[in-house]
Amino acid sequence: MKVQVCIIGGGPSGLLLSQLLHIQGVKTIVLEKRSRDYVLSRIRAGVLEHGFARLMREAKCGERMDREGEVHEGVFISRNGQLNRIDLHKYSDGNSVLVYGQTEVTRDLYDAHDRDGGAIVHNAEDVTLHDLKSDAPFVTYRSGDETIRVDCDYVIGADGFHGVSRPSIPKDTLKEYERVYPFGWLGVLSRTKPVSPELIYCKHERGFALCSLRSQVLSRYYLQVPLEDRVEDWSDEAFWEELKRRLPAQTASELVTGPSIEKSIAPLRSFVAEPMRYGRLFLAGDAAHIVPPTGARGLNSAGSDVYYLYHALVAHYKKADDAGLDLYSERALARVWKAQRFSWWLTTLLHTFPDDTPYLKRLKETELDYLFSSDKALGSLAENYVGLPY
Repeated sequence: MKVQVCIIGGGPSGLLLSQLLHIQGVKTIVLEKRSRDYVLSRIRAGVLEHGFARLMREAKCGERMDREGEVHEGVFISRNGQLNRIDLHKYSDGNSVLVYGQTEVTRDLYDAHDRDGGAIVHNAEDVTLHDLKSDAPFVTYRSGDETIRVDCDYVIGADGFHGVSRPSIPKDTLKEYERVYPFGWLGVLSRTKPVSPELIYCKHERGFALCSLRSQVLSRYYLQVPLEDRVEDWSDEAFWEELKRRLPAQTASELVTGPSIEKSIAPLRSFVAEPMRYGRLFLAGDAAHIVPPTGARGLNSAGSDVYYLYHALVAHYKKADDAGLDLYSERALARVWKAQRFSWWLTTLLHTFPDDTPYLKRLKETELDYLFSSDKALGSLAENYVGLPY
């Protein structure tokens, strides 16, 4: 089998890049280790930058997103029992974010591939990358008892943090930066009316909380919990009671509770791998970088990688211009590190750390005081939250 671009990983970043290239006449194949049902069962974030939403429209996948997604022009930060609204629209030159679940993004991309004839292989086992430094790389995978070879011009590693792409780069070439946070997020999805029309980020002495949503009838809530906690330790009743403790009294009184339809604990990590290119291999998304979900930068950072790769590959095939490919790692990492900074800052500011000293606690309170006293500080937060330019 011969294609121009072989994409490892059938998550939203791999599917989006494949769809964009397909529209431009670039032949791709997507190799996904899991089944389609498994991929669509994963519950992930749901806040899209305006730039990511534009990419979905360019990929001819934005119709349902624009119809069903929730446009948010602001967010709340709760502290000392009070809600403080940040007007994203005002402080970011009229921009906003779109609340639309990552699962729905993936579903729309699958539908587009079905409609347009995009090539996706599911249950691709033992994926192996070969001759990445040559002009003729290839990928092999196993389907049942058969080993299949895919010859290509370029390989895109969009297979996540635990995928095979990043480990295919020699250790003496790859440099990794990591911070593991001393807590996780306990998340609950419920078929209940959201407590707020916009997201609420809660700073509380008992720990951070987040009130989010997927639609007007589907809510997503999170609690900061110790790393040693297990899902089994948290009944629905215990979750709702703890969430109420961390919310302002008025907000807690309006909270609609109900049975959880999904419950999980996610550890928080910051991670960056450099470079994001090795020969004919290009890393994208979680294969190269992870952020805490606090600032909603995970999928959106993957989106910026897709943007750079998409334009670089189209320029290569249509104009014989390799500048975008040559500069990909540098450009992608420049934006990735800015997303890392924003996520680190917001996570540090709003969470309770076990080693916080009285000095650090007071400093965080002063930081929040400054934030809400300065239009320039609010502008910086809004600019990063709606998405920095590509």
